[in-house]
Formats: sequence, C-alpha cells, structure tokens
Amino acid sequence: MAISLQFEKRDPKVAPNTLRNAGKIPAVFYGKKQASTSITLSAHDFEKVWKKAGENTIVSLQNGTEEVQALINDVDKHPVTGVARHADFYVFEKGQKLKIKVPIEFKGVSPAVKDLGGVLVKVVHNLEIEAEPKNLPQKLEIDISPLVAFDSVITAKEIILPEGVTLVISPDDVIASVYEPKEEVVEEVPVDLSTIEVMKKGKEEVPGEEGTAPAEGGAPAKKEEKKEAKK
Repeated sequence: MAISLQFEKRDPKVAPNTLRNAGKIPAVFYGKKQASTSITLSAHDFEKVWKKAGENTIVSLQNGTEEVQALINDVDKHPVTGVARHADFYVFEKGQKLKIKVPIEFKGVSPAVKDLGGVLVKVVHNLEIEAEPKNLPQKLEIDISPLVAFDSVITAKEIILPEGVTLVISPDDVIASVYEPKEEVVEEVPVDLSTIEVMKKGKEEVPGEEGTAPAEGGAPAKKEEKKEAKK
C-alpha cells in the first residue's frame, strides 16, 4: 500500500538553504519514461514517510493536480545530524520489476551457538531480490535454528520469499553459517643453553696480582718494600 506525500513544484530561483531554513527540502523525481522534475517537500513530512517507508515501499507523490508512484531512491543526509537534505524518487512503470537489496533480520536460536559454543557468521546482511514495487518486502526474516552443527549453513534457496519475489543472487550463496572457535596453541620454543653466557661472580683474577695463585714452583709474589733512608 502506498504512502502519500504532498509536494510542490520547486522554484529554481530559491536557494536550497533558503528552503531548508523554511522547514522544507529540495527533491526530484524521475523514471525511465518520466522526465526529471524538481520538487519541494515538507522536511517534517518527509522524515516521517522516510522512517516508515524506507526504500522498499511505494510513495504516492501528490500535489493536487498530479500524482506519481515512486520509491525513495536516494537521500542526502547531513554528515553530523543525519537530517535529510535532499531526496531522489524513482518513478516506476506499471508492471515493471525492480532489483533491490532488502535487509535481512536473523531470528531464532542456533543450537550450534547455544549448546556447542559456536560463532554465528552473518555472511549476507542484505538480500538482492527482484519484484514489482507492490510486492517488495521491507525486510526478510531468516530463522537460524537449522544451524545445529559446526558444518551447518543456510543458503539463499532456503529463504522463504513472499509471493511475486524472486532471488537475484545465486540460490547456493551462503547467507549464514557457524564456525567452531579454535583455541590458540602457544608453541614453546626450546631454549639453547649453549647460547646463554654465564656471568662469573666476583672480580676476575689476574696472574701476578695480590691474592692470586703462585707461579709453578715459586712463592706468592710480594710487593717490594721501600726502606726509608736514614739520615
């Protein structure tokens, strides 16, 4: 079901900052067969629609005399506040299928994680699908309870898609898995004792100094005493 949003044709003479200061934001809508049209939106109304619709819900742009069905294609946000500063809307044709990426929400409990201490790996966070705008889901829920062992995986083909929605990625692509955490083994490096220099304790003895061992066959060396000459 479409969400309505009122718009006005934009006056190119009015600067974007002037619009923002007045509580409005500049925007544009375009399509394969729709000429690019510059418009102005209420900043407050757009924020509410953007929060509710996201990028997967049809937005009916209306101005009293004109109405177009579109999707929010891109939003320029302030780098600090995150407030929308500009919006792009893509006008689709009736019956046209669109390829988009839908966010995945993981539900349930994995026995391999809960009971075996495994680690859940979310390989894919956004699933690429194709569908008419009216069939586009805002998100896809995936039950992780089938992950019962370390070699368990959930592939794209196991995801239950809404009617009218088809996969764009390969059916065999892995969406989630569980791996067994491995304890890091610290390898002990053997010590080569021959490479360690043993420091000798005490003063190294030098032959000939006092207290050293005598030379072979001789007495310990004595210092020559000087006799004081008598006058």
